[in-house]
Amino acid sequence: MCGRFLSTTSAADLAAAFGAELATEERPPRYNVAPTDEVYAVAEHGDRRRLGVVRWGLVPPWAESPRVGARMINARAETLLDKEVFRGPLARRRCVLPADGFYEWTRGDGAKQAWHLRPRDGGILAFAGLWESWRRHSEDGDRVVSATIVTTAANEAVAPVHDRMPVCLPREAWDEWLDPANDDVLGLTALLVPAPEALLELRPIGPAVGNVANDGPELLTAR
Repeated sequence: MCGRFLSTTSAADLAAAFGAELATEERPPRYNVAPTDEVYAVAEHGDRRRLGVVRWGLVPPWAESPRVGARMINARAETLLDKEVFRGPLARRRCVLPADGFYEWTRGDGAKQAWHLRPRDGGILAFAGLWESWRRHSEDGDRVVSATIVTTAANEAVAPVHDRMPVCLPREAWDEWLDPANDDVLGLTALLVPAPEALLELRPIGPAVGNVANDGPELLTAR
């Protein structure tokens, strides 16, 4: 599972890293991104790759309300083809959600321990995502573009804190994943594997990150 993450790299730097057109305004760095927040996403339309903003938590077209998205912040890689809500986006609406790290929690001696997982050598994590468009039936123009983060089994580095992890696409897989003309779903699912063990490092941090109202670099203070 991935329930919180960091988004501190500027939109301009993200657009440059992904070779994308900047299609959104700069936003302040976020150290505690939570479900239903607006987040940066990279997607392709025709021959244009764009960095924009989506709502975290996939809202299917048939939903009565965007609130449904709070239950679809993650999609398990192993069952994407088994669930109608994800089959269409997998074939036609894939994206990358850039992140600078994410959080997990463990419990011991009656207390929860927060962990900060970040790229060992710096850089950006490219979470595999699926996006969808929703429009309120009774109101013109009320459109929500949302996305879910694809997760897979944890690698040995992440397993001590959780049995799942976001799919972190390597740079060489970005073009294949983002190409909207690529409808080889079996080939695409082959990309959705645990990251190399050396990619991430884990750091214990304080409990403040557990409150979504807290947001700032002080959340990363080692415990």
